[in-house]
Amino acid sequence: MTAATHSLNGLAGLVQRVIALMSSLPEWIIAVAARIAVAGVFWTSARLKVDGFALKDSTYFLFEYEYALPLIPSDWAAVMGTIAEHVFPIMLILGLGTRFGALGLLVMTAVIQTFVYPGAWNLHLLWATGMLYLIIRGPGVLSLDHLIARRYAA
Repeated sequence: MTAATHSLNGLAGLVQRVIALMSSLPEWIIAVAARIAVAGVFWTSARLKVDGFALKDSTYFLFEYEYALPLIPSDWAAVMGTIAEHVFPIMLILGLGTRFGALGLLVMTAVIQTFVYPGAWNLHLLWATGMLYLIIRGPGVLSLDHLIARRYAA
């Protein structure tokens, strides 16, 4: 065995050990990170739209002139969108109805992508990746969904 072959075998072994270490990380870490990341985006947006429990005048303005969704009156869209941006992130953080909260935010993201900011597809795809992970894999063991499922498992 030459020195170069030995060096390559050593490198391959190191790479395999690092991959094995990374593969052994618990999946709940990814789930919690996805829940926090996605919730943070929409929660921050929601909080900017309200003053106490009332929608700001600027929120109505945004929905009428900048967002301008088709088929839905702008004042309805402002109220529904702001409620959704509050409720769905709370669901994600608690891990309660996580898949449904992520699905709701994914639909909102699709609407935003299609009608509001079509040029921001790379950002929306990043958000959608976290949401799709949660829809497909669920919220992980650190969630109310997991506790409820364990409690009512047959």
